[in-house]
Amino acid sequence: MTTGTPKTSNDYIALEDEFGAKNYHPLDVVLERGKGVWVWDVDGNKYLDCLAAYSAVNQGHCHPKIVQTLIDQAQKLSLVSRAFRHDQLGLFYKEICELTNSHMVLPMNSGAEAVESVIKAVRKWGYNQKGVPTGQAEVICCENNFHGRTITIVGFSSEPQYRDGYAPFTPGFKLVPFGDSDALEQAITPNTVAFLVEPIQGEGGIIIPPEGYLRRVREICDRHNVVMITDEIQTGLGRTGKLLAEEHDGVVADLTLVGKALSGGLYPVSAVLSNKEVLGVFQPGDHGSTYGGNPLGCAVARTALKVLVEEGMIENAAKLGDYFKNQLSGLKSQWIKEVRGKGLMIGVELKKEAGGARRFCDALKTKGMLCKETHVNVIRFAPPLVITKDELDWALGNIDEVLR
Repeated sequence: MTTGTPKTSNDYIALEDEFGAKNYHPLDVVLERGKGVWVWDVDGNKYLDCLAAYSAVNQGHCHPKIVQTLIDQAQKLSLVSRAFRHDQLGLFYKEICELTNSHMVLPMNSGAEAVESVIKAVRKWGYNQKGVPTGQAEVICCENNFHGRTITIVGFSSEPQYRDGYAPFTPGFKLVPFGDSDALEQAITPNTVAFLVEPIQGEGGIIIPPEGYLRRVREICDRHNVVMITDEIQTGLGRTGKLLAEEHDGVVADLTLVGKALSGGLYPVSAVLSNKEVLGVFQPGDHGSTYGGNPLGCAVARTALKVLVEEGMIENAAKLGDYFKNQLSGLKSQWIKEVRGKGLMIGVELKKEAGGARRFCDALKTKGMLCKETHVNVIRFAPPLVITKDELDWALGNIDEVLR
């Protein structure tokens, strides 16, 4: 057994290896502090964070206004459960609905909980409003999706590793190719209650659908009385240069899922944003969460949304995202197959002969940059939205050197 007080990165890694489940394969860096786009490890090394906790810290690490709200609210009231009312919930409802043009909101904690909640809502809507026979509701999802890790969610994943060893799975889901609106329409039956889609597939490799895809999806769902759900847990809240990525296609989903950056990385908060018809099916006792909509989470989320808008982070993501993508596309590297993305959500796909993206991520770490591979051959770049052009130029110099 490891003894003594850990001091170096290797000491902390040894503790994880000895006592922790092996369900992650992180880069071997042990972080202890963060500010804005920068993080520091226990050995004193400084890194530019190009992952932003999978878009949970869009507002930057430890944003002072969000931190202060967390401190202030924690000293007043943190949790009452939903058995009682509190002074932050209604304000959170009003502000997020007005910001996103939603009619109703259901607060939860994690992104996966939001997905589970929306599945329950659309099934109940299908039985109560659409007239689908009980037990026959179908939800259509996309191949290569990532919506979370619960048993139900991995059951409609097309990634073998996510499913391996976890059967039996929840029935009632179909898969169609991402970006193929014709396949969606062909898969719809009288029992179809909803279509669940990511505007951009993040974990799937930063996959961008064809131009106008979501507009066609919206039209198909309207014509067949199918609820359109966009999972914006990664793509939402400024990441793609719009408040919500669905705005790029000029559509409004019936239900939109947000999380991650909803708290600026300070606290687990997620939400289902909806029209009143779908979330209106829930009656007292139908669904709940002890921590969902708690005072601390609501206060933090209110400030996280406020700074996102007031400090111009969404506009910064649009402007610098275009610049970053164009500069990456101009790199002269034998390994690059394609650069794709929107805003500050960018993937660099490498050719198979590059030997995988992980070794390039390891090399970038030695240069003072932290990023992560996805789907073996894609390097994902998604820094906090507070990044500056000078910081991006510094990053581009390191990326160019490593990819050459």
